Amino acid sequence: MKQSRIMSLVESVANVIVGYGIAVMAQMAIFPLFGLHATLAQNMMMGAIFTVVSIIRSYALRRIFEEIRVRRTWR
Repeated sequence: MKQSRIMSLVESVANVIVGYGIAVMAQMAIFPLFGLHATLAQNMMMGAIFTVVSIIRSYALRRIFEEIRVRRTWR
């Protein structure tokens, strides 16, 4: 059974939200080990920046692989 567009969107949004939460918690746990101390607000802002970078990276890779797939189907 094929996934609907709405469910694909729901899955993508859930993935981003969960990833953001994990990133912020990981930063709060790991940064002090390296002598870096950030407030919750700073951790949340850094998590947001990393999330945007991750979305851009994921989109770019998805488009690259789609281009590869399309080129192979023409051969």
